[in-house]
Amino acid sequence: MVTLPRPAGSAATAGDAMAVVDADGVVTGWSDGARMLTGHTAQEVHGRPLAELIDGDAEAAWQELRTSGGSVVTVRCRDGRRTDLALRAWALLGERGDTSGYVITATPDDRGRALGDLAFRQSSVSMSVFDTEQRYLLMNDTASRLMGRAEAEFVGRFFPDTVENEEHSRGFVRHLQEVVETDRPVHYESWTRAPSGTRTHAWNTEMWPLRGPAGDLLGVAAAAFDSSEQYWARQRLALLNKAATSIGTKLDVIHTAQELSELAVPRMADFASVDLLDSVLRGEEPSVGAVGADVELRRVAHHSRTAGVPEAAIALGSADVYPPASPPARALATGEVVVTRSGEPGLDIWLARHDSRATRQRESEEYDFSLMAVPLVARGTALGVAVLVRLLTTGSPDPFDEDDVSLVQELASRAAVCVDNARRYTREHTTALALQRSLLPQAMVGQAAVEFASRYLPALSRAGVGGDWFDIIPLSGTRVALVVGDVVGHGIHASVTMGRLRTAVWTLADVDLPPDELLTHLDDLVGHLTADDSQPGGQIGATCLYAVYDPVARHCTIASAGHPPPAVLYPDGGVEVVEVSAGPVLGIGGLPFESTELDLPEGSVLALYTDGLVEARHLEVNAGTATLCSALAAPAGNLDDACDNVLKALLPERPADDVALLLARTRALDADQVAVWDLPSDPAVVATARQRVGERLAEWGLDEAVFVTELVVSELVTNAIRYGGPPIQLRLIRDRALICEVSDASSTSPHLRRARTFDEGGRGLLLVAQLTDRWGTRQAGSGKTIWAEQTLPAD
Repeated sequence: MVTLPRPAGSAATAGDAMAVVDADGVVTGWSDGARMLTGHTAQEVHGRPLAELIDGDAEAAWQELRTSGGSVVTVRCRDGRRTDLALRAWALLGERGDTSGYVITATPDDRGRALGDLAFRQSSVSMSVFDTEQRYLLMNDTASRLMGRAEAEFVGRFFPDTVENEEHSRGFVRHLQEVVETDRPVHYESWTRAPSGTRTHAWNTEMWPLRGPAGDLLGVAAAAFDSSEQYWARQRLALLNKAATSIGTKLDVIHTAQELSELAVPRMADFASVDLLDSVLRGEEPSVGAVGADVELRRVAHHSRTAGVPEAAIALGSADVYPPASPPARALATGEVVVTRSGEPGLDIWLARHDSRATRQRESEEYDFSLMAVPLVARGTALGVAVLVRLLTTGSPDPFDEDDVSLVQELASRAAVCVDNARRYTREHTTALALQRSLLPQAMVGQAAVEFASRYLPALSRAGVGGDWFDIIPLSGTRVALVVGDVVGHGIHASVTMGRLRTAVWTLADVDLPPDELLTHLDDLVGHLTADDSQPGGQIGATCLYAVYDPVARHCTIASAGHPPPAVLYPDGGVEVVEVSAGPVLGIGGLPFESTELDLPEGSVLALYTDGLVEARHLEVNAGTATLCSALAAPAGNLDDACDNVLKALLPERPADDVALLLARTRALDADQVAVWDLPSDPAVVATARQRVGERLAEWGLDEAVFVTELVVSELVTNAIRYGGPPIQLRLIRDRALICEVSDASSTSPHLRRARTFDEGGRGLLLVAQLTDRWGTRQAGSGKTIWAEQTLPAD
């Protein structure tokens, strides 16, 4: 056809939409503006009747167009869009009733509205329009795609009837109603699972009211922005923050591994396990072994969300060998995360090698799962591997992706540092404990004054081992010293200080000092240690209780340096706490110590302990001591059972402080085991003393000891008469050894020396030292005692 010039004043602008229609209503021309206006290209509409492009009565539209001379005609396009087009038409051949065609154009303003319609349709944001009754009026292509159906299936329908998620439907409708009721916009966040995907989608939804020209409410528009990336970024950050506070709460390797597995499930996986090298559990430096070799790991933690996950394939505490091709071994060897999925040959071969895993795999063949093996590496050293399993047919249907790998690497890195810290602590704790146990008494023999049982429990807290100790020290005259002490603080320094103090107590006890004098010297020693600049701990504090029991006199002398008082269980079942004079803590210096004297019937049980026992359950000291007395009074078959009763009554499962407990049941020597003679200060009595000693030894059946004993008695009595002063006393004690003691009123102690060739004296004590096993001197309040001990032949 031929297109004629338009009438003056009616020419379309360059950007107008223009369509050329012949007399038969067929489109023969289509401008670029028309394409932008309608969305149809020239190829799509050329040669087609215009009636196919509009809804309604096309003949009526054309009749109105021809008679109105360019009035506005409202048409409805077949794809559902509603558009007001200003259709201006001019007869190409004048005002003849039957024209040969029309030129249809739209003004620029009308084109802007049309482009806005296209923007709504093609927006990447899901947009919908509802009436005031929550029924669909319009929805764009993105909304249709997300809903999985065409717009025609939604228009006119009530929103809840178009979705399956009832909870999501209630929330959406509630906000639509809120906009209608308040006439104000609403913003909220929701979560859905799209039909084409499986991962949870987060949506930021904006709703606002739509008003007509008169301001009346016509409907509600809704735009939903997919904020899944931001949502998952927040979730990952929250998980990392959670890891910072929930992993490594204790310096315990196994507990830390369990915290990692419990954090991963169910947030990231349906099942998680942690396997570590045995050397890590022992606190040693880990070693993976040769590349390409089997790796033996020990299961220390696992956690499962569903019963279908093979939680029991490897029992906790059991070791398993992983072949080089298995994901855990590959992760451990390369230091990289290994991600695999069920059905892959390498994974199936690994699972088939293990009986329990193969069984579990057959039981769960219907499961499709994704597996991730993550190496636990700290400070460049591999400690073990964590395995995460996600079942793709349950609540976590997405396989592990790169985001999951990055997140798990961060979690594993934090967990590995915590595991390594716990390993290092285990090593240091084990070293300190071994040192402390080596400093504690290993075997206590050589005395018959008491029957005893003891317990030492190290602290199971971050503070580490402490400086608690106890001792039983044999003294001269069949006496025994009972010692218990506590160094303030924990760790290696406390253990070393404890060892030094224990050695000092043994040295001072060998001098046979009274308890109060011994603590005075010990206090001076602690002061010297504190003044020593080489001490890393600065001020040293310690408490000590020192008791000496004499089975001949059945008498006990006790002195305390800031230590809890002992308790006594008497043979009649009564229990009391000994009221001792509590001296200052060792190291203060300048303050005196006092001794407390008490008689103990044979069979009495003396309980010495450290403060960790009576304060273990955060009780007041008096309440703890009362509980101790009750536990001592409970029936017990022997002292070991009594120790167990006390610990059970007073200690929690994991004591926070070291505990030392010493129970000693007193014995007494019979009268026929002791012989005592008071001697005058006369040299002539030496012969009488030898005679009496020989007669008593014969009565005891110790004829073979007569010769040596008479020589010892002769020398000691002669020295007492010559250098000492009255009263003079000779005592023989027959126990595990034969003890000869001579006491006098002089405080001057003899000294062993080697006599020169022409000396007339000075050989007596040398002779005594050569003939006996031990000899020594002890001071008393009114003089001294020189003693010598001979070992008796075994029966």
